[in-house]
Amino acid sequence: MPFTIRLFATLKDRAGRDRVQLALDTPATVYALLAALAAEYPALREALPSALVAVNQSFAFPETAVQPGDEIAIFPPVSGG
Repeated sequence: MPFTIRLFATLKDRAGRDRVQLALDTPATVYALLAALAAEYPALREALPSALVAVNQSFAFPETAVQPGDEIAIFPPVSGG
């Protein structure tokens, strides 16, 4: 099934676009989505282990289920003061 993922900040820069699409078998999890994203977009691979994922505007964990049509967003870690 197709998934659309929104990328922000340096992830968007690395991918060269603000949205990417992936095809994943369902049921799928955030973990599976990140693994597929790293395989499909190698420029993102290094940043994904520390990235924050939101599904339908709520922070998600590796075991969080994702469904086609979910709003999925990935953010690089933020630091500063």
